[in-house]
Amino acid sequence: MKNIIFVEPKPENLHFFSRFKLPRLGTILLATILKKHGYKTKVYVEEIAPLNWADIKKADLVCISTITPTAIRAYYLARKVRQMGIPVAMGGPHVTFLAEEALRYADFVIRGEGEQSILELIEALEGKRPFSKVKGLSWQENKKIYHNETAPLTEDLNTLPYPNFSLIQGWQAVKGLVKKIIPIQTSRGCPFNCRFCSVTRMFGRKMRYRSVEHVIGELKQYNNPHYHVFFYDDNFIADPQKAKALLLAMKEKNFAFSWSTQVRVDIARYPQILSLAKDTNCDGFYIGFESVNPESLVEMNKKQSIEDIKKAIQVINKLNLHIHGMFIFGLDKDNLASIKNTVQFALKNKIGSVQFSILTPLPGTPVYQELKKKKRILSFDWSLYDGLHIVFRPCNFSPYTLQKAMLNAHKTFYSLKNTLKRILESRYLATQISLYALKLSYEWEWKNKEFLKWLKELDFQGQSFTA
Repeated sequence: MKNIIFVEPKPENLHFFSRFKLPRLGTILLATILKKHGYKTKVYVEEIAPLNWADIKKADLVCISTITPTAIRAYYLARKVRQMGIPVAMGGPHVTFLAEEALRYADFVIRGEGEQSILELIEALEGKRPFSKVKGLSWQENKKIYHNETAPLTEDLNTLPYPNFSLIQGWQAVKGLVKKIIPIQTSRGCPFNCRFCSVTRMFGRKMRYRSVEHVIGELKQYNNPHYHVFFYDDNFIADPQKAKALLLAMKEKNFAFSWSTQVRVDIARYPQILSLAKDTNCDGFYIGFESVNPESLVEMNKKQSIEDIKKAIQVINKLNLHIHGMFIFGLDKDNLASIKNTVQFALKNKIGSVQFSILTPLPGTPVYQELKKKKRILSFDWSLYDGLHIVFRPCNFSPYTLQKAMLNAHKTFYSLKNTLKRILESRYLATQISLYALKLSYEWEWKNKEFLKWLKELDFQGQSFTA
């Protein structure tokens, strides 16, 4: 066991961030760990560089990480690699929840966090331990499937190395719209429990943090104005005191890079954190507003109000920080009026950019279990599970009506008229995103003509749902 290759498959369809070549951290981190243990590792992120099959042929093990919208591609690659006589291990959120599905294509599935499991799997492949003693492993022998006990979550994140991005093939050539984006994670977990989200099922509700010193040590590598750091944390201010301590240390170092991250609306309660964000070159925040329909917020267990949303927008806009607002359409309490209200709300409150998604029943979430139980899921083509395709029967719309409502919402928000307003208001980042997003909307619609035709046929067949 010498050469190990990690693969992050590309999605089949256009998505919100198609222009942003931002790798997930799991494969890079595992490759870095194995390299430190003396193995030769490479990482292929297909959105950055195509697979080199000559490299694959030399591998002793290929590890494929997948989220739900890349699962179909991941299974295709796994089957192809196995046909070459090379063992395949799969990991990531999708196969964590659907391990038996993945074992149709792969030899092994690592469920949950993989830092401990990957080392134990290598030991098993080298004959140093039985497969039954690899925590978090799903595997099969003599046509019988085994699911080993789950590996414990990594409690001390400081024990993990800094991800070595140079292991990604083609990484040096990657450029962003303006700056090169560096993904960094300072914590894992989320104390909230939104019904549509798989984060807590994957990483737990208990927050785990890296120390300020450990994060600062990693950030020092990117002290350059040509970099933009994106903090991958699901909620950067889940612990406001820890967020404040990190930002104070960043301010002291006077880092040259800009940065952004994901937060909840409750950031408005912490003016000192917002002030520190401004002082440390923060560009803005990605915020899951999700809905401006109070009933839908309750339905998704979001634990926030419309007033909370308005307050967050008002406070952040005053600091001239960009807001990327994320909304979900298609909950049982939604209707055409609530979607139109959402678009007007976003325009009236001058949200910098928006991401209107269709509710997606991701495996591992309560929404998936509920819709599957009620037989409301229309398609199990995982490539469609990207937030841009309707894959279930909504309550107050036909599938086609909801799909078109989402497309029209984007076209309205990013219309040339509204883009011109952003130009006149000197909102340059919002303008840049607006032009990109409007083009993406029309390109997506053109590339999904057959999908839209299928939805229309469902309408003719009366395939709507009433709760």
